[in-house]
Order: sequence, then structure tokens, then C-alpha cells
Amino acid sequence: MKISVIGGGVSGYSLAALAHRLGNDVLVSDERVLSDDVYEKLKELGISYEIGHNLAFQAEALLLSSGIPPAAPVVLKAQNQGIPVIGELEFVLPHLTGNIIGITGTNGKSTVTSLVGHLLGSFCGSTAVGGNLGVAMADFALCKYDYIVLELSSAQLHYLAQRKNADFKIAVITNLAPDHIDWHGSYEKYIEAKARIISLLADDGRVFMREADIRKINDISRADKITALSWNNLDSRNNDRIILEADRAILMEGGSLHELFKYGNSHLIGKHNYENVAFSMAVLKKILGVDYDSGKAVKTLSTFKGLPHRCEFVAEINGVKYINDSKGTNVGACVTALNSIEGDKIIILGGKGKGEEYAPLGQCVKERAKHAIILGSERERIRNSLFEHGMNDVTLVDTIPEAVFEASIIASCGDIVLLSPACTSWDQYENYMQRGEHFRSSVQNLMETA
Repeated sequence: MKISVIGGGVSGYSLAALAHRLGNDVLVSDERVLSDDVYEKLKELGISYEIGHNLAFQAEALLLSSGIPPAAPVVLKAQNQGIPVIGELEFVLPHLTGNIIGITGTNGKSTVTSLVGHLLGSFCGSTAVGGNLGVAMADFALCKYDYIVLELSSAQLHYLAQRKNADFKIAVITNLAPDHIDWHGSYEKYIEAKARIISLLADDGRVFMREADIRKINDISRADKITALSWNNLDSRNNDRIILEADRAILMEGGSLHELFKYGNSHLIGKHNYENVAFSMAVLKKILGVDYDSGKAVKTLSTFKGLPHRCEFVAEINGVKYINDSKGTNVGACVTALNSIEGDKIIILGGKGKGEEYAPLGQCVKERAKHAIILGSERERIRNSLFEHGMNDVTLVDTIPEAVFEASIIASCGDIVLLSPACTSWDQYENYMQRGEHFRSSVQNLMETA
């Protein structure tokens, strides 16, 4: 079969390599020049490539690498010409061997994916972890694993046309909030994409998700597969569910109580991370039947330090804590961080927007922060939203170091300086990691001069 892979990045190369191994005639087509690394790998495999989508339409099918939007001209042209368009997930799934655990959601999915992989890796022989996080899922194809833990983005799920034969043992939807509206076209389309993970469940599979998010999904044809998570919902103990109590999380299953973990045994910061850990420990319990009070489970959880740039503790200077949540690239993530972290906060906001409304952010900042420092291309829009909600303690800056310095002047002993931008970093940085590292170095410089 003649296949054109659209996109020559990490996932695009892996898709091309897999398609080639399966005996297809493959062309990689990208609008930009390929990296030297990808170019050399394609050359070694004998895979052709082009810059500009010209030869791509001579193929029998287009295979889209991660992130190609449905409104992209190359996608629309293929559809107009009757050329089938296949997504990454749909192409790869039939070639995965192992018990698959799929994790999606607006925020927290990388933390849950990594923690589930960390837990299973401690108890099992071969556990693969990747997808939208780290290793491309195509790299796991045609190999045998005990467990495959996949982080799945809304973009990857969007192109899933039908249920495939690689049924998921467990799915997790961490939470649902507006994100990637510019990519999907609407919040409804975004939710629809996320919900497609439920269609991948095996007949005996389960999906864990927040009770508050269930009503956001219009069509749940497999509602009997859902185990809901809620806070202190003791009135619903007759149902299978995850319950977060004052100091621990428990799993109700078949009328029995199973302790999942005590909050004090996790290094992760914030109530939202208690949810992430609860989901992860519930997966471990459901998959392997491991009880938390086993010494190995407690020890394994305690060795997980969390992922960089996700409510990551950086330093404490003169009684002020600095927390790096640069991964908070949407309004929902920032609101969650503000609500989850206790204490008086100076919030650092701003960057490049995703087409979201800032009204929920303005309301939350007014209620949960003592001061807001804003930078980036969205700073005027964010400032206006804060003003509209009565939040007048606002400072505009141009750079992260300037934001850290201003925050240090404003903060009092016991306060928290939280970088949780509610925006992408693309106006000033290549990615959120680079922004987070700049925040870290700025705090380090502040510490050295304190």
C-alpha cells in the first residue's frame, strides 16, 4: 500500500518506520525541513521524503502524525480527493501486544501516566510508557509487553474512527476543562474527542473519571464501565467509586473498602494531585489486585517525585515558597492549581493564548490570589478579565526574571509564588519546559542574592 505520512517529527518518523516495517511504500511529507536526525534515520530505512505536500496526494492513504489539525489544508484536500485519512492511534493500536492502559484528560494525564508506569514497573517485568508523553506509541508496535501505558491527547483521539481490536483494560479521564479550542473548533468537539477513549474499553474494562465530569459527556453508551471519583461523597457508598476523604483515598468495590493511599505518603503538591495519585493507585489495585498497605506499594509511591514543571516545588526563600507549574498552559490547569494549593499566593500568568475565555480565571484569581503578575502576548486580555472581576492588585512585566523579582518584593513570609501561566509559552519560549527552566534559574539567582 502506498502511504504518505504527514509530519516529520517524533511521531511522524515512528509512524513511517512502522508503516515501512509492515511492508508499505512510504513517503514522509512535511512543510518544514526535517531535522538532521530524522533525515538520517529515514535515509537509512530507504524512506522517501518531501518538503511541501505535493507528492503526498499520490498515495492511497494519508497517515497523520500527532497534532495535525482537522482543518489543516492537507487534510481537507485529501478528503476532497477521496483519499482516506488515518490517525496515529487508529493505525498503531492493532499492532500493540499487551494489556493497554489509556490515560487522557485536560490536566494531570502526564503525571498519572508516569505514576502508573512507575507503579506497574515495580511489580511487573515489561512495562512500556509513552504515547503523547515521551516515546511515540508506534515504537511499541510489533513487540510484546505485559503492560502498555499510553498518554493520549485529544488530537490523537480525534481521528479514532472506530473501535479497534486492541481493547483497553483500564482507561482514565483525569478531568475535563476547556482546552485546545483553537484546534478542535469548540469545547463540545474537544469533549467528544476525549470521550472516545471509553469506546476502546474491553468488555471487562473500566474507566476512572471524576463524577463532576460524567455529565459533560453527551453520549456515554458504556456508562456501566465507569468508576467515579468524588470528594467525601459518603452517601454513594453503595456504588463502585473512588472517594477522597480528609487524609486518604479509598476505593469502593463490590461493597468493600480498599485504602488506596494516605496523602502524607506522596510527594506531590495540591489536592488535584491527590486525585492523580488516587487514579493511579486505583489502576494498580484493579490491574494487579495490589493493596496499598503492602510495604512495596507504599515504598513505590513514596519514591515518585512527580514530573518537572507540574506544581513542582523549586525553593523557599525568606519563608516564601516558589512553585513551578509551567505546564499549566490552559485556564483549567491554572484554576486547579490555585484551588488546590493552600496559602496566600502571588500568581504569575500569561503567554500565548489558546482561544479560551478568561472569565473563570479572573474569578478564581480574585478569590485565590493576593496579587497577579502578568506577561506575554495575552497580558492585556488577562488583565482586563481580572479587572472586570474586581482583582486590581496586578503588575505587568515583560520577562520571567522580572516577574520573579516583583513577586519577591510583594510576597510576605508564608506566601507562595506560583508560576501557572494559563497560556502556552510559544510567544517567548520554544516550549513550557524552557519557560519552567527559566523560572527555576530566576529563583536560583534570587536565592543567591537573598
